[in-house]
This record gives sequence, C-alpha cells and structure tokens, in this order.
Amino acid sequence: MTLILLPPSEGKTGRTRGKPVHLPSLSFTELNPVRESVLEALAKVSASADAEDVLDVGPSLAAEVERNTRWRTEPSVPASELYSGVLYDALGFSTLSPGAKRRAGSRLLVVSAAWGALRMADRVPAYRLSMGTTLPGLGPLASVWREPLGESLGLAAGDGPIVDCRSSTYVAAWRPSGTQADRWVSVSVVRERDGKRSVVSHNAKHTRGEVARHLLESGKDPRSPQGIHALIAQRWTAELERAATGWTLTVVERD
Repeated sequence: MTLILLPPSEGKTGRTRGKPVHLPSLSFTELNPVRESVLEALAKVSASADAEDVLDVGPSLAAEVERNTRWRTEPSVPASELYSGVLYDALGFSTLSPGAKRRAGSRLLVVSAAWGALRMADRVPAYRLSMGTTLPGLGPLASVWREPLGESLGLAAGDGPIVDCRSSTYVAAWRPSGTQADRWVSVSVVRERDGKRSVVSHNAKHTRGEVARHLLESGKDPRSPQGIHALIAQRWTAELERAATGWTLTVVERD
C-alpha cells in the first residue's frame, strides 16, 4: 500500500461546539504519552508572557495561542476538515470520489507537531504549533518526535512506497530508514521557463496537494518508486532521480 505523508497547514478550521478530543480514539495510541507531554508543555507556554516569542507568532494570533491552553476541552474536528490552506484546497478531500475517500482513510497521514501523526478521521482540536518550535522542558519538537514516529510510521509504511509531500521542517521529525528509504519518494516542484528551472514554494504546496489527489483518485496501488513516477507522469512532466537517501520525484511546471 502506498503511504502519502502530508504536512499540517498553519491555519486550522476549528469548531465552536462539539466533543473534545478523546485520546484513546486516535490512531497510533502508542503516541499518546508523547502527545500529552507536548500538549501540556504547549498549554503552559501559551499561558506565559513570552508565548508569542516561543511559538514565533505575532500579536494577531493571540487568540489562537490562548486556545492552546484549552486543548483538553476545545471541540474536536476530523483532520480532514481541520487543515486548510493551499495544499489542502488542492487535495479537496470533501470532493474526492467515495473510493478515493476510502483510500485516503488508510493512505494519507498528516505529520503534526502537536499530535505526531493523524489519519483523516482522527478528531482533534485546532491548535497553533510548528515542528520548528523548541518547547521549554522538552526541546526541539522534531527531536521529541523522531524516535516515537520512527516506530509508528515505520510500521504504517510497511513494504510499500512512501510518497512524501512534507516540508523539510516536518521531514526532520521522521526520515524513512533501512529498506524503507529505498521506497521513499520526496515530491519536489520546479517551474521551467525558457529552458531555465527555479524552485517554487507557494505553488509547490498546491501541486503536492494535486499529486496526493491524483494518487488517491487513480485507484491504483503502485508497488515501487518507478510505479509512482509512471502514475504521476500520466498528468505532469515528472522526473524520478535517486537521491542520497531515497528518491526525488520532480514535477515540472512550464509557463
């Protein structure tokens, strides 16, 4: 089975009413002790005077920071509805076909600074936290999550290809190793104009969302990086190259 890794969005779409998070109901329950440690440290720093500095946010996000202190009681929402922004707009979960939605339930994983890893049906409250944050008492979050995610995501990935749509900040929390690294495909996006290529950032998120959608809607289950490349090349100009670790699938956008 192909595993598709997504980053969270900075913006979250929360709710004003509903049941709070129930940790035993989440996927990867073995992560719950780390989740609680991270969320309690987040709640503590969010209530402090230097919260905005630690979380690297501005005054306009004060309400979102304060909301972190109520993570146990805030209404929860499925991850499929929680995350918004460019990548998730392109993914368009709500408009996926029934078959693609079923596949998304098992194949899509969001790697989160607060929750470690979530499946689309997992219900959690909105929060404000980046994997690049260093929480007092815990340290850099990528380091906090690296070992527990290594075990959980290693099992989730199994022996299929891993399509990675995450940013480097989130890749730092888990990099496939061993034989799984040979099936790890990182999605890169470049723009080509007059024969010259440049890396794109904002549009890259949109393209990665479209790539995830294409993989889900295809109904196919490639068993190798080469199979992933062949499927993506049906729609885009795409190049598969061996990287120092794993593979890089470059999607080429032409003006």
